[in-house]
Amino acid sequence: MKITAVRTHVMEAPIERRFAFSQAWVDKRVGLVVEIETDSGLIGWGDGYGPPWALSTVIERYYAPRLVGRSPMAGEAIWEELYNGLRDHGQRGIAVQALSAVDIALWDLRGKHLGVPVHVLMGGPIRSEVAAYATGLYRRSDDRAENHRLLREEAEGYLAAGFRAMKTKVGFDFEDDLALVAMLRETIGPEIGLFVDANHGCDVVQAKRLAHAIEPYGIGWFEEPVEPEDLEGYREVRAATSIPIAGGECSFTRHDFRRILEARAIDIIQPDTASCGGLTEAKRIADMAWTHGVRYNPHVWGTGIGLAAAMQLLAVLPTGAPSFGAHQPLLEYDSTQHPFRQDLLVEPIRVQGGVAHVPTGPGLGIEVRREVLERWRIGP
Repeated sequence: MKITAVRTHVMEAPIERRFAFSQAWVDKRVGLVVEIETDSGLIGWGDGYGPPWALSTVIERYYAPRLVGRSPMAGEAIWEELYNGLRDHGQRGIAVQALSAVDIALWDLRGKHLGVPVHVLMGGPIRSEVAAYATGLYRRSDDRAENHRLLREEAEGYLAAGFRAMKTKVGFDFEDDLALVAMLRETIGPEIGLFVDANHGCDVVQAKRLAHAIEPYGIGWFEEPVEPEDLEGYREVRAATSIPIAGGECSFTRHDFRRILEARAIDIIQPDTASCGGLTEAKRIADMAWTHGVRYNPHVWGTGIGLAAAMQLLAVLPTGAPSFGAHQPLLEYDSTQHPFRQDLLVEPIRVQGGVAHVPTGPGLGIEVRREVLERWRIGP
């Protein structure tokens, strides 16, 4: 089996109602899908988390010529070659995000060729289902009363769907953030997990103040409180609160995470499989986290292909403590409007009652609906 073609699909779709996180309003969803074709007729699908046009350029102009004619079975060798080829210019960021998309597609091909799911090739499964938390509760209006009304209804919808945990966005204004957290805790009750995410929209002073104020509301974790480069800031915030500190979606490869883990800066790391180096690197990072006693909950934000890749990884993430009450990893289930997330898949990832089920088909366990791909693809 040899690779005969590598294609990228830049995708974009408007959404009906815009939403905001700490830095910007969002009025469309974008994504990057990679398609790797072989002479056997098999096709592997990958997802890249990052600026789609930039990722497309790196893949088509640099990685694709190195892939055509190669066997997709040589996953480790290809990963090292592509990473080393841009190492002087791309140890993190766009080059690694593009590599992630390629790596996921190659794993998909290997699983399809051998007729087994990726998680079997990675030594699993350890688990066949994963509790999911709903990512949503973004700012919907600058009017506090209207925003609270909309987000209260949204939170009640997640409860009705069976989710036992959900995540909201902070980092706008101290009083607004505190009022939002208080409203949500009152809405969902004390037994439902509530996480907050600042998308590194605070400095250390702001983050410590907010963490101290929301501690009484039983927050499951405070995600990306400060800029990802500021490991000392992470350590300072972590030392100032009993709330677990989470982060890592903007970090790349085992090298970044080695520094994070050795610094004891974060309680819960959140590499994005479609950004940190693909499934190959995500598993390496997971094993490092296990040796440091740090929890791993992958960040997930992309197409249905990226969701499927995350599910394959979640099936094999190590269990930290061998006990009946051991912590199990969670799936981040993006619940905002997204026209080509689940709709892109012939058989969507099954999430019922707040529980996601690991696909058991060969490769990533999914197939892509061409009509949806074509509908939202933009550019040549």
